[in-house]
Amino acid sequence: MKKADIAVIGMEVMGRNLALNMESRGYTVAVYNRTAEKTKAFADGVAKGKNIIPTYDLKNLVDVLDSPKKIMLMVKEGQPVDNFIESLLQYLKPGDLIIDGGNSFFKDTIRRNKMLSEKGILFIGTGVSGGEEGALKGPAIMPGGQIEAYKLVEKIFKDISAKAYDGEPCVDYIGPDGAGHFVKTTHNGIEYGDMQLIGEVVWFFKNVGMKADEIADIMAEWNGESDILRSYLIEITADSMKQKHQGSDEFLVDRVADITRMKGTGTWTVQSALELLVPVPTIAAAVFSREMSQDKELRLAMAKKLTIPSGKFSGDKKEMINVAHDALYIAKISSYAQGIALLQAASKAYNFNLNIGRIAKIWRAGCIIRAQFLDEITKAYEAEPDLPNLLAAPKFAGFVERNIEKLVKFVGVAHQCGVPALAMSGSLDYILQITSPIMPSAQVSALQRDYFGAHGYFKIGGQDKPEVMVNQEGKIREFHTEWLVPGRPEKEITK
Repeated sequence: MKKADIAVIGMEVMGRNLALNMESRGYTVAVYNRTAEKTKAFADGVAKGKNIIPTYDLKNLVDVLDSPKKIMLMVKEGQPVDNFIESLLQYLKPGDLIIDGGNSFFKDTIRRNKMLSEKGILFIGTGVSGGEEGALKGPAIMPGGQIEAYKLVEKIFKDISAKAYDGEPCVDYIGPDGAGHFVKTTHNGIEYGDMQLIGEVVWFFKNVGMKADEIADIMAEWNGESDILRSYLIEITADSMKQKHQGSDEFLVDRVADITRMKGTGTWTVQSALELLVPVPTIAAAVFSREMSQDKELRLAMAKKLTIPSGKFSGDKKEMINVAHDALYIAKISSYAQGIALLQAASKAYNFNLNIGRIAKIWRAGCIIRAQFLDEITKAYEAEPDLPNLLAAPKFAGFVERNIEKLVKFVGVAHQCGVPALAMSGSLDYILQITSPIMPSAQVSALQRDYFGAHGYFKIGGQDKPEVMVNQEGKIREFHTEWLVPGRPEKEITK
């Protein structure tokens, strides 16, 4: 009997489709599910007649694999991953490989990598993006772990991955231990931001009197071949908003409950940003908006208790559509800049050694955030690997400088019409803050902290000299004012 090249554990839709994808590329795939009925249904159904070997216990799964054993877990994150790893260890030998293809928290991946390395077992935490269609036809794949582990599955991953327009596979080695899952988590955070930004624009359009099919036509136009907003999310927004509610003339979008659930990766992105001291206001706004959406009963009650007056849009609709187009693009650039800044901070903190240009290349096809402008991000970081921020890239900086007033106008008009614009506002404020040599709000906060808690403060050379004062050794000078002492003497803090 021919041995299997790789195994997939977990026969939910992602696991099934990945197994079918692998088989379609010429690989023999062993499959297993904790519930045997799901394995049998798959084997007797769409997998029938294919080079897929159903197995019903883990020992049998390992036995039918060629060595070194390569096993991909497509199971729920957390304890289920640990349980399967523990169960598999009794059957594996040094040099065998476990791949976690779920949305695991990167710190769990680091822990598992360390534990398995000590036993001689290779481990790759692998982000897989693209949903069920991507799993079947070609996802974007973000593997992190030992480089020798990646080499064992590099050909398989390249064969099953999505291919960009230039034929390049949307997979590359990301970095050690938790790097792959951190990048996938951040990808999902950026995805949250993208979806929220589009949603806020749609909300605005609805509030100025547009119907779903009219908005869908605008989105379809924005997804044109050469449009800067061309992307998968714009494409599916256009397509889904035209869908009629079954058995009626209403549009489905107008009958869908305004409750957006989430699986946790967006929250992990914001938590990581807080830990690494990286501002991600657009992504955070998207997470908070999803949280607010789940408070449906509270919102219904508050709508009866508190009436917020709002004006009606009376301007030129066509002009406002053009304003919204460019405003959305700038907000998107800002959101990606935040996500990339988080990747750069994590790269330093966890020694991931991330290559931003290569990561952007992976995202060009297969994944949910695939978009035309990812090519420009790739080019920007290839031209200047040490770019301080995506907004500093000449092409993006030029567009923002020429059109920032459109984002300002969109946010202002949206608020006048009673439309919340948390993500659009977050994107705008991020740009305003990151381009401010002096932040007066921070100056005030620094004095407040020193006043009530003697926390100290730094100084700048003056309003025309925004650089922080340093001593002769180049160390930042720190000061404290004795606020409760007559004359309020100031002293320099030495450590």
